[in-house]
Amino acid sequence: MEDERAAWHEQRRQAVAGHAAALEAGRAAEAQQAAALLADFVRQAGERGLAPSVLRARSFDGRTSYRTTLRGWYLKANRSVAVGADGAYYVLTVPSSLRARFAGAEVSPSTPRLVVGAGGGDGETVPLAQLLQRRLDAGTTWP
Repeated sequence: MEDERAAWHEQRRQAVAGHAAALEAGRAAEAQQAAALLADFVRQAGERGLAPSVLRARSFDGRTSYRTTLRGWYLKANRSVAVGADGAYYVLTVPSSLRARFAGAEVSPSTPRLVVGAGGGDGETVPLAQLLQRRLDAGTTWP
């Protein structure tokens, strides 16, 4: 009986590990596809003469805006996500910080997804390809 329980636990552990590995492989493939879309966007923006602008980050509560060292293009009108001139994907929300008010906020690249806002809880999901095309089509008239 004890051997059966141990075998069952081992079988469950292997199933969970296999599921986690498959999930991670799917996420990696999605990130790779999204990164290719971002690189293509940067190339097209350059061809169309769309100059990157200095990006700003907002506090989580939305009340404060901080300077960053990043240059790129905002993808949403609320300026919460952007693609950097380096082709990286940035979520431009940061914790409130007195230091960031004076020194600027540091924003690290995020893993891009093919659907922006998926799992975010606010219900607003948009395919990344659609946001990129919308930004290219807007040209220099972006808000």
